[in-house]
Amino acid sequence: MTARARVRAPELIGKGGWLNTGDQQYTLADLRGRIVILDFWTFCCVNCLHVLDELRELEEKHRDTVVIIGVHSPKFVHEAEHQAVVDAVERYAVHHPVLDDPELATWKQYAVRAWPTLVVVDPEGYVVAQHAGEGHAHAIEKLVQELEDEHAAKGTLRRGDGPYVAPEPVATHLRFPGKALALPDGGFLVSDTTRHRLVELDADGETVRRHFGSGTRGFADGGPAEAGFSEPQGLAVLPDGRIAVADTVNHAIRALDLATGLTTTLAGTGRQWWQGSATSGPATEVDLSSPWDIAWFGDRLWIAMAGVHQLWTYDPGAGTVRVAAGTTNEGLVDGPGAEAWFAQPSGLAAAGDRLWVADPETSALRYVDLDGTVHTAVGTGLFDFGHRDGPAEQALFQHPLGVTALPDGSVAVSDTYNHALRRYDPESGEVTTLATDLREPSDAVLVDGDLVVVESARHRLTRLRLPEEAVRVADRAHRTQRAATEVAAGILRLDVVFQAPAGQKLDTRYGPSTRLLVSSTPPELLAEGSGQGTDLGRDLRLADDVTEGVLHVSAMAASCDDDPANEYPACHMHQQDWGVPVRVTADGVARLPLVLAGLDERG
Repeated sequence: MTARARVRAPELIGKGGWLNTGDQQYTLADLRGRIVILDFWTFCCVNCLHVLDELRELEEKHRDTVVIIGVHSPKFVHEAEHQAVVDAVERYAVHHPVLDDPELATWKQYAVRAWPTLVVVDPEGYVVAQHAGEGHAHAIEKLVQELEDEHAAKGTLRRGDGPYVAPEPVATHLRFPGKALALPDGGFLVSDTTRHRLVELDADGETVRRHFGSGTRGFADGGPAEAGFSEPQGLAVLPDGRIAVADTVNHAIRALDLATGLTTTLAGTGRQWWQGSATSGPATEVDLSSPWDIAWFGDRLWIAMAGVHQLWTYDPGAGTVRVAAGTTNEGLVDGPGAEAWFAQPSGLAAAGDRLWVADPETSALRYVDLDGTVHTAVGTGLFDFGHRDGPAEQALFQHPLGVTALPDGSVAVSDTYNHALRRYDPESGEVTTLATDLREPSDAVLVDGDLVVVESARHRLTRLRLPEEAVRVADRAHRTQRAATEVAAGILRLDVVFQAPAGQKLDTRYGPSTRLLVSSTPPELLAEGSGQGTDLGRDLRLADDVTEGVLHVSAMAASCDDDPANEYPACHMHQQDWGVPVRVTADGVARLPLVLAGLDERG
């Protein structure tokens, strides 16, 4: 049995209370005897959504010994609203208890630094492992089996039903719809995301004509009743008249023929893209990662690849896909496509010589020009957001998910977490508000001079007449509640903690199996230490004249089964991107530990 540090797990505290428990409130003492996995997540974060999917199999397999607790820890102001968390738990099919922690109390108690982070607590109430990012399900599965054996032998394991209580289902025509498309006959096609299907509606936006998809999570081609989708989002018309569909959780692009009702697969394998996977090739042989929206631009289908912070393209003539812009680093950096950074791009709209991009994690409106260069129209970075109109350089959005081209050359922005529809005019450089009192608008389509808005959290389409004058709202500017880490001036030691799972080791037969990439916003924050390397520890020298900023850290480690007799051991990738706000102070720390997997023994 592997020796482990004995660290008592702090209590679970959340002002918003518990969800999915039938109104029962819980403490860690109530869960004693069970293996508890705390999933620190926030519903804006696509990596957190990936982890929800990774945990589903483990959750089912160990239902009588493991209790997963989602600790909802908001980044954006909207995510601190209790009803928004209630909606998100249903929207993303979270089938375990969730603690709503709007003030990040439990996040701070566990010294969490990244969304998502998983913490494993043993049946006696001690923290035994921490994992940041994605790709840890296999390691946690091994640890759970180890803990089951150990505590069954000690008599400290308690089996039985968990505290999860399913909420009552609600009957509506749509449930958390994602995107919409206007059809030539005046009707609409809508991605009914939570119900894993597409819905065709009449021109009134309410009367249902047809459903496409079985209505349960799956990945299958076929007719309206046989086709399987998994949380579909974006829709776009292809030159041959078929409708392309961003099948988000299937990591695929599908095609629906409205004339025959048949769904086929254009791109993707059903597997999620990981670092080291192919970035171009035959479309049905290359892995994708959470495609969220699609648009036809420049003789290609462009794909907002939210899961890896990139834009990809699909060429229907050649039947191929490739990366078009983005490095996989999360942030806001303009320039040639190969150098640009995005932050979970989720909305696309083609207009003349520009492809507009809603980039929600930076609360930004971006665009790509015909030569592939990326520009920012509105937005400043990962941690600044709000609702402010005026000149683009000072205007603020809050996690916008959609963008719509308007006839006058301006664009409407579905400003999702501000519950508003905004407008950006490239001619004047001004941002205005068109409408408020929407509920999580995620897309809008232009119909006869009006905008039909997808009100995702009201489960409906809402028709709005474009106002002649902008709506006036009070300015609101925010920064994330996450506190900056206070660091000392001079040398800052960065340690990414990685401990290979039991029965595995770092495989160095073909060279280093770890990677560390460090940069900063502003770039001047780091006098030394930026760039890529293979060691997971590095000395960073902070500039003398910059007192605050954000450290961007991307780490990757590959571990393989430690069995000399196995010529082809199974290997697993672990990766995470951190954006760590820092402030230089006289009594700040000189070491910054970031746990990728394991425990920080020097903590």
